[in-house]
Amino acid sequence: MSTRDAEVGRSGRILRWIERVGNGLPHPATLFLCLAVLVVVASELAVRSGVEVARPGTGEIVRPVSLMTIDGLHRILTSLVTNFTGFAPLGTVLVALLGIGIAESSGFIGTSMRLFVLKAPRNLLTLVVVFAGVMSNTASEIGYVLLVPLAALIFAAAGRHPIAGLAAAFAGVSGGYSANLFLGTIDPLLAGLTQEAARILEPGRLVNPACNYYFMAVSTFLITGVGWLITDRFVEPKLPPWKDSGGDDSALRPLSAEERRGLLYAGVAGAVFTALIVWGTVPSDGYLRDPKTGDLLHSPFLSGIVALIFAAGALLGIAYGVGARTIRSDAAVMKGMAKSMETLASYLVLVFFAAQFVAFFNWTNLGLVVAVKGASVLQASGLSGVPLMIGFILLTAFLNLFMGSASAKWAIMAPIFVPMFQILGYAPELTQAAYRVGDSCTNIVSPMMSYFALIIAFFQRYQKEAGIGTLIATMLPYSIAFLITWSALLGAWMAFGLPLGPGAS
Repeated sequence: MSTRDAEVGRSGRILRWIERVGNGLPHPATLFLCLAVLVVVASELAVRSGVEVARPGTGEIVRPVSLMTIDGLHRILTSLVTNFTGFAPLGTVLVALLGIGIAESSGFIGTSMRLFVLKAPRNLLTLVVVFAGVMSNTASEIGYVLLVPLAALIFAAAGRHPIAGLAAAFAGVSGGYSANLFLGTIDPLLAGLTQEAARILEPGRLVNPACNYYFMAVSTFLITGVGWLITDRFVEPKLPPWKDSGGDDSALRPLSAEERRGLLYAGVAGAVFTALIVWGTVPSDGYLRDPKTGDLLHSPFLSGIVALIFAAGALLGIAYGVGARTIRSDAAVMKGMAKSMETLASYLVLVFFAAQFVAFFNWTNLGLVVAVKGASVLQASGLSGVPLMIGFILLTAFLNLFMGSASAKWAIMAPIFVPMFQILGYAPELTQAAYRVGDSCTNIVSPMMSYFALIIAFFQRYQKEAGIGTLIATMLPYSIAFLITWSALLGAWMAFGLPLGPGAS
């Protein structure tokens, strides 16, 4: 057996092992149910062990609280509903997605993306595809189902290998999942979980959805540039010459008169909306600033950012729909909002059990106990600063191979690592940023990523024998490059003490 065959054999066994372990995990909702039960049992064991810690800052002695008592049972029964309805990420995601649902159902997002890519100069085609992939994350899944196959068609029409287009788009959509120039549904979702975890140590601590915006906006250009380089210098040169088979090119058709009119209407509406935001935030007495202090960091603007995401999505979607005649009545608007809710059925089930786990974890004081003990171990190890955060990024990237859901992983990890790093002097917003880097980088090589099978199907249109190994082998250079460069960017950000976002150190 040749050395290359041996390497392929080893990599194949590793991939099969990852797939087997990932498939062996229970459904994320079931996992949270099991974790909630485990917390109840662990709380009783912790009480019996007599463990206690001193709360950082006050020196107050904190002991675990058992839920395996009559009082614990009563608290579980009476709080089951409010744990769910009061779960911070739930409302923010629902509201933001309602507005984005209108923009998506009207056709605004799909048409804008198509125009953006179709108009790209030939020599900048890869850059534009990767950038469009990153930006598509504002609208959640649309990048996977629209941009990835569209990029393949566009590359083929340009005489380039369509798999290079697939890879570039997938790298932007999934590998750059957390980067964007606009806030999307993932920002309030993760911020809500971070806030819940931060309050274990600091009751009343606020984490706004834009807390990582500056870092993620700069990351957009980093991911775009790295994705462009990897595609043109490493991925495409290894692909065989492409011979066009005359496939379906309907996605390449030019925009219709109705679509152009819709984009014009949306452009006017967007300009008016932007002007109103600028009017409310730039002047020192702007109406979106704090009316008492004139402060922007603690203002209705940042506190209401989710409402503004909803308003922007709804306004642009309706304006486009009226111009393109895809919206002819208020019923069409409501239908678009309802359709966006249909995709959240499994998310609501997941959130119900995740909310119970988080609540139980907080009630028992286990989060604080684990955080203090874990912080002591980290302090004794001497690991701190950039090396500590890079270690956390690598841990997150590894766990992402087995559990694809960003929110599900963070719901488990945040109550442990956010307060642990707070004790060591690191802001919750920094811990969240490090998590987002690690979670994004290995999305494109994780068989547990929810759209992984769909991407394989797209690959098989142009390479019939393609499978999991083919996809991972193609995307691994992106994953490694993103992990190295993005971690370096966060390290530089920490070294220079730059703010991660508005009001975030």
